[in-house]
Amino acid sequence: MPMLLPPPTTTATASPLPSPIRPSPPPLVPPAAPAMSSSPPPSPPDDGSEEGRDGTSDGGGGGGGRALSYGEAEYWDARYVEEGGAPYDWYQRYDALRPFVRRFAPPASRLLMIGCGSALMSEDMVSDGYVEIVNIDISSVVIEMMRKKYFDVPQLQYLRMDVRDMSMFSDESFDCAIDKGTLDSLMCGVDAPLSAAQMVLEVDRLLKPGGVFILITYGDPSVRVPHLNQPGCNWKIVLYILPRPGFKGKTRRSVLDPVPLTERGRLPDGFVPEDPDSHYVYVCKKMEGVTVTSSPTINHIETQEED
Repeated sequence: MPMLLPPPTTTATASPLPSPIRPSPPPLVPPAAPAMSSSPPPSPPDDGSEEGRDGTSDGGGGGGGRALSYGEAEYWDARYVEEGGAPYDWYQRYDALRPFVRRFAPPASRLLMIGCGSALMSEDMVSDGYVEIVNIDISSVVIEMMRKKYFDVPQLQYLRMDVRDMSMFSDESFDCAIDKGTLDSLMCGVDAPLSAAQMVLEVDRLLKPGGVFILITYGDPSVRVPHLNQPGCNWKIVLYILPRPGFKGKTRRSVLDPVPLTERGRLPDGFVPEDPDSHYVYVCKKMEGVTVTSSPTINHIETQEED
């Protein structure tokens, strides 16, 4: 489920990735041009009032004439048929997210890519040395397209799955999960709070103690932290803010400088991002049951924090 909101900006081009830090993986499909959709995605929800929207769209076809929710497979199946499998990365390309991914998830991690869609991010990560990425999406159409595209890349696996029910996977079977846009899309859909809770609880279940959930979203802390802090979840949340691709203004801080949160999980009074259309990057470490041997991710994070 490549999930939604504002279209990824086309002005940013991916910079060359460094050489993999482990033996080179099998050859990938030739790199595509910066991924853009053939049809404009829906407008973003208002961060302050996204819950309670009907979360439907008249676009994309299908549905027998009825409006489709962004959480429905039919919407995405029709959209991918229309787009013909053209690659499309939501929000940010891997080159912009690489500092976060490499910092919090070593290449040896078993990684879950939520709502993979037709994005190039997993391909780019394999080129950067990642060895096992399980990609899921609610659309059987795009999953079949991606399976055919990457049939000769053993580091990538593609499965049709609803993020709200990932019972196919065992508990504590992943070191890291990444989402850029799926939670946002569910927040545009029907029964948004329930869908968000189901997703977050499933991600928490699948992560090993010390594992990390990296959430890239348009939602500021006032509308995302409450959904992350589901009963039963014990996250250590660190927030970063990443300007949208192509932002021309000046920024006062490095993108790797954490943004402080209040005790209630809000931005400090008076804090305003330089780019009003920034993406929020929530790095959520699963603290429940943490031991020094729980996951390679936790040791990697501790090493990074010491540096």
